Parts: sequence; C-alpha cells; structure tokens
Amino acid sequence: MKPVPHATSLRRAPVQRRSAERLTRILDACADLLDEVGYDALSTRAVAQRAAVPIGSVYRFFGNKRQMVDALAQRNLERYSERVTQRLRQAGADGGWRTAMDAVLDEYLEMKRTAPGFSLVDFGNQIPVGARDAEPNHRVADRLTELLSGYLDREPDEDLRRVFLIAVETADTLVHLAFRVAPEGDERIIGEAREMLRGYLARALD
Repeated sequence: MKPVPHATSLRRAPVQRRSAERLTRILDACADLLDEVGYDALSTRAVAQRAAVPIGSVYRFFGNKRQMVDALAQRNLERYSERVTQRLRQAGADGGWRTAMDAVLDEYLEMKRTAPGFSLVDFGNQIPVGARDAEPNHRVADRLTELLSGYLDREPDEDLRRVFLIAVETADTLVHLAFRVAPEGDERIIGEAREMLRGYLARALD
C-alpha cells in the first residue's frame, strides 16, 4: 500500500503502517460520503462509522471535517500527479507540450468522472476547504510546473508557472461548465476548452 501523503492539515502524521492504513480508510470513507450526502451533511462521526474506526482516530488526525476534506483534496492532487506522470512516462519524451496537455486534461476528466468525492472536492476548489485565503489552482500550477518542466525541457521559472496558472484557471472554469451542463461532462464544451488551451499554449510554448 502506498503511504498517504502528509497533508498540511493533519494534526499528526502517521508513522506506523497501521496508522497510515487507518488514515487511508478515513479519507476513503470521507470521499464516499461526500458523494452520498454532500459536504454540509458530512460529519466526522459518520466518517468514523463508515471507516470502522473509533471517533478518536479521526480526531487524532483532524480537528474538524474541514481539515479532513482538505487532506482529501491534497491526496487527490498527489494521485493526479502520479497519473499524469505515468501517462507521460508511457508517451515517451517526444510528445512535447501537446502530449503533456492531453495528459493533464484527460487525467483530470477521468478523475472527475470516477474518483469518489472528486466532483465535490477536486483539489480544493469546490467547497471551502483549507485556509480561507487558499488558492488551489496556484497549488496545481506549482505542481504542473514541477512535473512538466523537465518533460518540456523548460526552465521551471515564473514565466512557465504563469503559463500553467492561466491554463489551469481556464480549464477549471470550462470543465466545470461542461459538468454543469451534463453529468459526465458535455463533450462539445470540453472540445472547445481543449482547442482554446491548444491555441494559448501554442503561442506560449512553441
């Protein structure tokens, strides 16, 4: 089992394997319940019951449900990063930014359609998780700069980060529009988003 990334919202990071497995069950239960009842009706007690752990185990890691869902958002970003990295590894080094863009967008769409709780939380944009002044899309742009700079043979400087931040903000707005229009994401809107991103990134990265 892969270790759970140490989210900044954790009161205490798991040290032993058993503790890490318990944290994984808590976050899995949180994700499932978000799909079933939504954020407002979510409770730490319900998560503990679903995860089959004592309520004290939940409070060992999290002071409240906001911190728990923020940890889920951070785990989502870790898993998304792993998926993008694997996709690019399979594609090889010759695809350039177009292959990278397709990997970034396609893996996000797949998680939005299939990952429990992701449609409500994603990386922290959809509900008020984390610090009130948090900017989840900045977090995503930073991660993409880190992941893709080597693949694109570009310096991970502020110019590249700004390009990715603009692309992330644009994609975030249009993808959420697509999923408001259709439960699985309106393909025409997603297609328009893909074309807009290609036009912008061609000017910025070619």
